[in-house]
Amino acid sequence: MTYLTPIYDPIGEVEPGTPVSAAAGEAEDLAVFDAYSRAVIGAVERVGPAVLHLQVAGASDRASGSGSGVVFTPDAYVLTNSHVVSGARKIQATFPDGRSAAASLVGDDPDTDLAVLRLDGDASAFARLGDSRRLRVGQLVVAIGNPFGFQCTVTAGVVSALGRSLRTRSGRLIESVIQTDAALNPGNSGGPLVTSTGEVVGINTAIIGIAQGICFSISASTVEFVAARLIREGRVRRCYIGVAGQNVPLPRRVVRFHELTRETGVRIQWTAADGAARAAGLTSGDVIVAVDRIPVGDVDELHRLMTEERVGKPVPITVLRLSQKLDVIVTPRESAPRSAS
Repeated sequence: MTYLTPIYDPIGEVEPGTPVSAAAGEAEDLAVFDAYSRAVIGAVERVGPAVLHLQVAGASDRASGSGSGVVFTPDAYVLTNSHVVSGARKIQATFPDGRSAAASLVGDDPDTDLAVLRLDGDASAFARLGDSRRLRVGQLVVAIGNPFGFQCTVTAGVVSALGRSLRTRSGRLIESVIQTDAALNPGNSGGPLVTSTGEVVGINTAIIGIAQGICFSISASTVEFVAARLIREGRVRRCYIGVAGQNVPLPRRVVRFHELTRETGVRIQWTAADGAARAAGLTSGDVIVAVDRIPVGDVDELHRLMTEERVGKPVPITVLRLSQKLDVIVTPRESAPRSAS
């Protein structure tokens, strides 16, 4: 039996002789494809006008780099990556319609690779932050940015994973990072990751250069927390106790004897002369195993516990010193050299 190839005419009719099942299958495929296209188009139409191309000039006033940004408030505040505007002397923002405006740095946070700018003038459009906690693996997402200077480039993909951790240039981990296969390239940094409803759920920040389809965005929940503090204070307050540490395994007999819940700890390699740790009596060789009774197994767990709420408040830090387990009261201070915890 010879089957005829379905052919759709301008009014959607099928050529006579086309098997009904084949025609139905083609129609269903077309409907799904159209729904996907409409979702991507809708997201781009809502958010695209608020996506900026950022041209950055350094100390010599020569162009030193470029990236992307997105206006996220009616009063012209812009989100981008810290590494895009780091060391910038001048920042020029260009909208998709060709309109340009100077931008000034409100504040940046290298520990989450986020920065907030403000345009000198009004914004013709802005996007809204969504709730990244409602994302699901497999959900459609759209990335908008300016890779290699190609303005307002759109790629689409899915949420590949949630809850990833990504280490920034400062050495800290960003938590709750979104992994996506929406293609990103140099220049996409700072652009938005958008849902089909046009909500910004992430700020695109990194790719794995040797891989394909492994890209990362800082979640909107992190963005919301950091951006609010940057707008209010120009920085994010974090704890500093003044130690550099190394992850070390603990002997099993020590773990059992002291009833520890981790088999690793953080050995202090050095303490800063002006740090709270040295002032409290912590010293090189001490192994940190808990902060405020919360177990600590590695440097990243120690970083996560050094939140702004602890600044200026005495906290017990549990350490192993030779065969003893001690609680040392330390009062964390604000800010820190990038190499210290």
